[in-house]
Amino acid sequence: MKIFDKTFNCIGKSELKKIAKELSVKIKEGDIIELIGELGTGKTYFVKCICEYYKIKNVSSPSFNIFNQYNGKLNVFHFDFYRIKSKNELFNIGFYENLSDNDAVKFIEWPNLIPDAIPIVNYRIYFDYCKEHKLKRNIIIVCFK
Repeated sequence: MKIFDKTFNCIGKSELKKIAKELSVKIKEGDIIELIGELGTGKTYFVKCICEYYKIKNVSSPSFNIFNQYNGKLNVFHFDFYRIKSKNELFNIGFYENLSDNDAVKFIEWPNLIPDAIPIVNYRIYFDYCKEHKLKRNIIIVCFK
């Protein structure tokens, strides 16, 4: 059940970083956060900004690895479904074992490519290009907890 949603229109990187910091204080270990948007809309940058709040450095896109793990004041699992073709592949890479780990926050990029893969979501964040300014983004954060 959706608890709230919040929309931010035509924001730049500094505003996106501020929004990530605000969300950082709300997320908890065990949370699952879906990141939905086209290539280059800021999904990985948003994860990087949240990780900075928890003193985690060297955050990179998991597009080629499919999974990155970061440890800091908070443990973070960062998945990317862009190259995943089926739910069976998720079993093979240990996705469900990591998903059930309540000691880490899980970020999942491109979850819409395997729509029935994630049973429970705490936040869903949509990223889209701003039509008025190609370097800015529209963001919608939906909270389900």
